Amino acid sequence: MGRYVIRRLLQMIPVFIGSTFLIFFMVYTLGDPVAALFGDKAPDPATAARIRQELYLDEPLWKQYLHYMGQILTGDFGTAFNGQKVTELMSNAFPVTLRLTLVAIVFEIVVGIVLGVLSGLRRGRSVDTSVLLLTLVVVSIPTFVSGYVLQFLFGVKWGLVPPAVSPEAPVDELILPGVVLGLTSLAYVTRLTRTSIAENSRADYIRTAVAKGLPRRRIITRHLLRNSLIPVVTFIGTDVGALMGGAIVTERIFNIHGVGYQLFQGILRQNSPTVVGFVTILVIVFLLANLLVDLLYAVLDPRIRYA
Repeated sequence: MGRYVIRRLLQMIPVFIGSTFLIFFMVYTLGDPVAALFGDKAPDPATAARIRQELYLDEPLWKQYLHYMGQILTGDFGTAFNGQKVTELMSNAFPVTLRLTLVAIVFEIVVGIVLGVLSGLRRGRSVDTSVLLLTLVVVSIPTFVSGYVLQFLFGVKWGLVPPAVSPEAPVDELILPGVVLGLTSLAYVTRLTRTSIAENSRADYIRTAVAKGLPRRRIITRHLLRNSLIPVVTFIGTDVGALMGGAIVTERIFNIHGVGYQLFQGILRQNSPTVVGFVTILVIVFLLANLLVDLLYAVLDPRIRYA
C-alpha cells in the first residue's frame, strides 16, 4: 500500500502543475491586473511600470509562473491589491467554508444514502417513485432559487434560524446554508445509491447469502451496501472540491465570508493574486480528496487490491 500511495502522490505532481499553470495563464492573460488596480482612472505610465516590476508582471508568463511556484513552496501566496497577504485571507475564509462543506457533506451522505437504500430496496414501488420525483425536482431547481426560498421560509417567515450568518460562522448557523449547498449533491447521491443497490441486489453473491440463511440486515449492511457504495464514494470525493469552490452563490445568499465570497470579490475586482491563490488550494484539496477515495476502495471492497 505504501508504494501505491507514493505512486499516486507522484502522479499528482504533473496534474497539479498543469492545473495551476492553466489557472495562472487564464487569470493573468484575460485581464490587466494593473489596470484593474486603478479602476476607471488611467494610471501614470511610470507608476504602472513600477507596479508591474514589483508584481513581476514585466516578465514573460512562464517566468511569472515559475516565480509564483517558488513563492508557494515557501508558503507565500502573494499579496492582494489591498495590501493584505493572501494567506491572511485564506486563514479567515477556509475555516468557514470547511465547516460549511462538512455540514453539506454530512447532510448529503446521511440523507442521500438512506433515501437511496430505501428506494433501491423497493424499486418500482411508491417509495421509489416518490424519491425519484423528489430528486428530479431538487436537481431542476437552481441553487439561488432554493437558497432564497429556504432563507425566507426558515429565517424570515418562521424565524427558526438566522436569515444571515454572523462573521464568526458557528456550525449551528451553517446548517441551513449547508443544506442549500448540498441539495443538488444529495439528489445525485440518492440516485447513485438507488441504482447501485438495485443492480447489486440481483448479484450472485447476494443470492448466495440469502440461500445461506443470513439475516436480511447483515446481508444489506455487510454485503450489499459496502459494494454499492463504491460509485457513491467516488462522487463524494470529487464533490468535496466542487462544494468548496462552488459555494459562491450560497455564501452570497447567507452573507458568509468564505472561499466563495473571496473568489467572487477577487473576480469582480480582477484581484489576480487572490483568485490564483485560492484556486491553487482548491486544486490541492481536490487531489487529496481523490487520493482518499482511492484508498477507501479496498476498505469497501476487499476484492480491490492496490496493484
